[in-house]
Amino acid sequence: MAVRPVFEVGKYKKERVNVINCEFKWHPGFAKSQKQKSIYDLHKSYLDNDKKNSKILEISSSSPDELGIKLSAFNLMIKNQKNEEICSVESLFQSCKKFENGGPYKDITTKKSRDAKKDLRLKNSGDLVGFYYKGQEWPLEPKTFFYDWIYMNALNQHNDLKEEIIKYDAFTDIEFNPKKSINCQARSAALYVWLFRNNMLDKVLSSDKEYKNFFADYTNINVTQLEIHLPID
Repeated sequence: MAVRPVFEVGKYKKERVNVINCEFKWHPGFAKSQKQKSIYDLHKSYLDNDKKNSKILEISSSSPDELGIKLSAFNLMIKNQKNEEICSVESLFQSCKKFENGGPYKDITTKKSRDAKKDLRLKNSGDLVGFYYKGQEWPLEPKTFFYDWIYMNALNQHNDLKEEIIKYDAFTDIEFNPKKSINCQARSAALYVWLFRNNMLDKVLSSDKEYKNFFADYTNINVTQLEIHLPID
């Protein structure tokens, strides 16, 4: 058995994102088919607990849905002012990391997502101290602050994906383990949909200043966390 979070779009203005920690049967192995079995059981665990009317989407390269694959940070591309795709969200995020002894390493944006994440400089430059993007420093707190910003802005550049993602109520990322990682594309997606449904999206994403002001107001709002356990046979 395993426990992984489902990031549910909050139904009310002060909820934002509900984190539903679901217990489910884990299918070990690196094959995509194994990961999709785990995804199926994770989603079933969530939907079987009074969530049958919710529409849930796996966002990762292992997703059984084409939309979920396209929304993966490894595949979601950032565009420049000429509408040209320049790099993935993952590559940009890694390139903006600033460490005690080096960084940011801007050349990482030229690498493919998997290579960007594995760049040895990211492990050999000391502790992470923040992010540097477009001439501005971004702090490590609130957690996911910077990652959510670049993910949601990248998503907002793709009208076809925007039209589809807002139809969903909850998101998962089978690759995400909260014991090992902080940032999660599924959480960013849920926050994006919450902003859209509360008519805040355009204003919050209009500038980094508006975004930071928004988080200054909402930082102290608790994110709801619930636990779902499988019944004992």
